[in-house]
This record gives sequence, C-alpha cells and structure tokens, in this order.
Amino acid sequence: MKTSDLEAVIIKKKSYLCVGLDPDIHKIPNHLNKNAEGVLEFCLQIIEKTEPFAAAFKVNTAFFECLGSEGWKAMETIFAELKKKDIYTIADAKRADIGNTSEQYAKAFFENLGADSITLAPYMGHDSIMPFLQYEEKAAILLALTSNPGHFDFEMQILENGKRLFEQVIETSMTWPRKGELMFVVGATRSEEIQNIRKICPDNFLLIPGVGAQGGSLEKISRFGINDRVGILINASRSIIYAGNGKDFGEKAAAEALDLQKQMVEFLP
Repeated sequence: MKTSDLEAVIIKKKSYLCVGLDPDIHKIPNHLNKNAEGVLEFCLQIIEKTEPFAAAFKVNTAFFECLGSEGWKAMETIFAELKKKDIYTIADAKRADIGNTSEQYAKAFFENLGADSITLAPYMGHDSIMPFLQYEEKAAILLALTSNPGHFDFEMQILENGKRLFEQVIETSMTWPRKGELMFVVGATRSEEIQNIRKICPDNFLLIPGVGAQGGSLEKISRFGINDRVGILINASRSIIYAGNGKDFGEKAAAEALDLQKQMVEFLP
C-alpha cells in the first residue's frame, strides 16, 4: 500500500490507530508455546481481532529476529497475512547505514518482506536514507523526537543555530528528494512539541507511539497533530496486545482497539 493511500484507509475505517506487534515470549499467554510458533499464533490472532479497528500495523522486528531463523519465518508469514488486508504495514527495524548497506536493508524489508514503510535512524545523514526513498511506493520513517528517557542525551541538545537536534533532523530531511515519502516518529509523551514539529513538516505523516501503556494523551496529540490529510498514526502496542493473558486474549485486544477507535472518531476531520 502506498503512503498516499493511507488517508483513504483512515477515513474508511474511521481510525488512525496503528497496532504494534511486540510479541515478547515471556508475556504471551501461557497456553501458547514460548517459541516462534507461539509468537506467530499470538500475532495472527491479534491481527485477526484488531484489524477492523486499525489503519496500520507496526511489526517490531527485534522480537522476531531474536528467535533466529524461525522468528524471521514467522515475520514473513505475518507480513504476508497483512498484505492480504486493507492495512498499512510498518517494519519497526530502526535501520540505516552507509549507502550500499542501506540498499540491502531496503531490499530485505521492502522487496522480501513486503513492508510499506520502515523506521530509520537518521544520524548518518542523507546517503544512509536515500536508498530507502528510491522505492516509489514505500516510505521512510525517521526517528525524530522519541519518548524514552535517553532522548535528552542527543535529540534535545541545542545546536549553535539555536535549534534542537531533533528539529534540525526534520528540517534538513525536508530538503531531500521525495520528502513527501518521509514520516517522522514523535513520542506521544511529547505532545507539547507536536505543534512546533507541524510548522517544520506540515504535510507529512507522524508515527506517534506512547499512547496507552506509556501514558500519552490521545486528545492532545490529535488536536496538535492532525492535518488536512489526517497525517498521524497513533501506535499502541502493550496496552492492546497484552490486554488479556487467557485464551480470550484476542477478544480483549479487540476491545482495547475498539475503545481507541471510538475515541478517534471525534477528532477526524
């Protein structure tokens, strides 16, 4: 699915919810096997039950890669299943490296897995990102202002020009070719910054994790972040996928997703 199709999916589903698949084998229900097979069954049930209320799914690749080759096979199955649905897919891989290495990462996640977009660390600059932007129907999602405690170490540092580093990252990336295919990660716990970020990238989509378990405010994010294209995806992971730990975990997850979707309706343009 192209990023340009994302707005239509959001309007159709009346939801800008992105369900994050972060399947920790120590947290999945006890009746499931604590291996790649159990993780796959867990994720497929979460997808089946929550997909009606979501515009996107974000697959956190670390939770699959740590399981070795069987984990990667499970991830392939998940992306293949998502591709059958009217849903936008994000590989949350946080890659980026020198150009020829990024070319291989882009091939792995865009061509082999079939993800619509991928999260990237932008600090090696434009040549580490451009290989991902060569794919016309794919998007690069740059880490901008994250919600982890360590974001103060670098992202909030004030540069000689008076701008904070995360602001410079967004501003510089907006001068690159195909800037319309860029999205930016902005933590939900930094909702007060979204208005400022919107001045730098008024038309781009923002991927906003941190609603739910991390305590971000859906109302504030929606009020500050929504643009004419809707322009935001709110990611919720733990609060949805671990809503239940019994055999009805899928239904519990669906109830959480539905609750967020109902709240989103009132903010949609």
